[in-house]
Amino acid sequence: MDSSIREEILSILDCASDMTIATIRQDGYPQATMVSFANDGLDIYFGCAEDSQKARNISRNGKVSLTVNLPYANWGEIRGVSAGGHADRLTDPREIERAEQLLLQKFPQGIAEYASGALEGVALFKVVPKVISVLDYRKGFGHKDLVSNEPGPMPAKIHRR
Repeated sequence: MDSSIREEILSILDCASDMTIATIRQDGYPQATMVSFANDGLDIYFGCAEDSQKARNISRNGKVSLTVNLPYANWGEIRGVSAGGHADRLTDPREIERAEQLLLQKFPQGIAEYASGALEGVALFKVVPKVISVLDYRKGFGHKDLVSNEPGPMPAKIHRR
């Protein structure tokens, strides 16, 4: 992945607080919901009720899509990312602690009660994007760069526009 594209993705992730995440319901239809998130590079962490439909959907099928958008006053300022990847529920205590730290740093005013396992019933997840589309209307209406976050050469069907 080109370093300037990576920096743009990280800038958007670092400046945004919420994302829409789409999971696959048991009946095969997508379910899109909004969640707050924190990131460590391109790895994205979020929490939700462990008995929520979102958590159940991910336990059946970890394939997810997500979008993150920055606020804008006019279309010429639109910036965001959409990605497809895999979500996994965190079970390793070190990863759980890292996710809690990241969420607490990003949301110190509202997430404190979720940190250190103080609130039972919350499941933490990590999303690792595989394919990322970077939308940047500052470069022209509908401009996007489509990149892979996987090692090796970019598949032919993934391109920049």
